Amino acid sequence: MSTNTDALKRYYRFHAAIYDSTRWSFLFGRSALIQRLQTMRLQPRRVLEIGCGTGRNLAMLARAFPKADIVGVDISQDMLEHARRRCSFAEDRVFLECAPYGTQSRLGGFDVIVASYALSMMGDGVGAVLDAVKRDLRHGGVFAVVDFRDSRFAFFRRWMGCNHVRLDDGVLPQIRERFGESVVSTHHAYAGLWRWFMLVA
Repeated sequence: MSTNTDALKRYYRFHAAIYDSTRWSFLFGRSALIQRLQTMRLQPRRVLEIGCGTGRNLAMLARAFPKADIVGVDISQDMLEHARRRCSFAEDRVFLECAPYGTQSRLGGFDVIVASYALSMMGDGVGAVLDAVKRDLRHGGVFAVVDFRDSRFAFFRRWMGCNHVRLDDGVLPQIRERFGESVVSTHHAYAGLWRWFMLVA
């Protein structure tokens, strides 16, 4: 297990209890990403979310795609306990796994893979995660991402680094390298304190 994974587990052991009451103020675009998937009139059989956390997006995906099996992967058992309760209305088709994404041998064959504010926390492992996405995504499948992009303020980059988030615009080029030049929408938060992006590849 990597040192980064251990650190994130410790981080979310505390944050699991306050995650949903605090993250609404800066994890922008999560609902919009799922709404965009709905407008594409997809009919997925299997949907995966990487870093599913407390299950906010999983519950939305389960409602958006009522005929799909929904799989959530996260390294924090504390976060997954919240997800399990939140998704109890669809417990027959919502499946949770506590492990770093990419280490599983049984995953694969997904029509949609979602990564919501997860890739920017992967550190140097983001390339391996994206390679696993390519492996696990069915031909013609959809990869949907919303995440932090960058900040021009060094103090804010340092602060976010203390919270395990990289704000160096390093994620998007690696996505483009593997999935092509997808249409990307970039947005400013709090008068330009940081930028975040959304794409569907």
